[in-house]
Amino acid sequence: MLQAAIIVCPENKGRLSNISLSANTVARRISELSGNIYDQLCEKGKHFHAYSVALDESTDVTDIAQLEIYVRGVDDKFEVMEELLKVTPMHGDTTAQDIFCQLCDAIVDAGLPLENVAGITTDEAPSMTGNINGLVARVQRKLEEEGVEKAVALHCIIHQQAICSKCLTFDNVMSDVVKYINHIRSRGLKHRQFRAFLEEIESAYEDVIYFTEVCWLSRGNVLKRFYELRAETKAFMEKDGVVVPVLSDHKRLMDLVFLVDITQELNVLNKKLQGQGQRCSVAYDNVRAFCTKLVLWKAQLFQRNLCHFPTCKALMDSGTPLSKYTDAIAKLQEEFDHRFSDFKTHRDTFKIFADPFSFNVEDAPLLRFKWS
Repeated sequence: MLQAAIIVCPENKGRLSNISLSANTVARRISELSGNIYDQLCEKGKHFHAYSVALDESTDVTDIAQLEIYVRGVDDKFEVMEELLKVTPMHGDTTAQDIFCQLCDAIVDAGLPLENVAGITTDEAPSMTGNINGLVARVQRKLEEEGVEKAVALHCIIHQQAICSKCLTFDNVMSDVVKYINHIRSRGLKHRQFRAFLEEIESAYEDVIYFTEVCWLSRGNVLKRFYELRAETKAFMEKDGVVVPVLSDHKRLMDLVFLVDITQELNVLNKKLQGQGQRCSVAYDNVRAFCTKLVLWKAQLFQRNLCHFPTCKALMDSGTPLSKYTDAIAKLQEEFDHRFSDFKTHRDTFKIFADPFSFNVEDAPLLRFKWS
């Protein structure tokens, strides 16, 4: 930490060197910084006319559930603030009731009026989205009790996109790729030999990439690197007497190159949906644009036009059947239509926000909040 500080502020090297950086001091400073940020959030939260919350519950490496609560609010000057409100470890059950209690406590502690909740975003876990006893249902009932209109409830758009990507059922290809990568990387000696082999033949890459299911971009990156190292991987594995069907069998290789192309496009979409300050209307526009591309790609595959599938174009010959790939894109279309049905119901709201001058005023939704 001291070295980093000296690089950032070299002119204050002497002063920085005199600062005590014991473990207790660092922990105390971090706690003070965190407390100050939280106090600023609470102070600005007093002026929120409306705010939305987003929740994510995941398990850490010690098998303890961590509930993250984010808040995004707007004040009377139309200034928007987006910040992490609270991270709560949940050592016991993680039922909808438990999560609801944690959410209410976080809102009350921050001094945010519950009646100003305009939206709530969650993943698609049953404890979050159950129609009767899920978290969203409990929040909506609480708002009704307060005499306030229900909040806009949406699923996390990036999570939905990642789930849609999993409908591409080329499991034999993915399992083979993961198996051979693990064969290389899970053994220290084998891994060192592979890296030395790549260096010896002056390969463009130094290694293959591990596959991580929970990382949204992992599948596309793993497939692309495996394909680009296909010749090197095949030669190395065959030296050990291991046959690599996904690189030897033409049909499996065609499945691999199709997956390489389509997962790269899915990764491009995923990156567009990431980042702080993303507006829901813009994110949904990106999803709709991708769905339009799917229609185009499907039609082009019917005509054997592979201009948007460069990896396929380089390897596929005129006799390669493409029907299974058009079916895969059709399935991807259906999955996107199904997963983003909740966003479709709010298209008018998004449109009046993003482009009010071209919107038909007669279709405008009723205003929920009165601005004074």
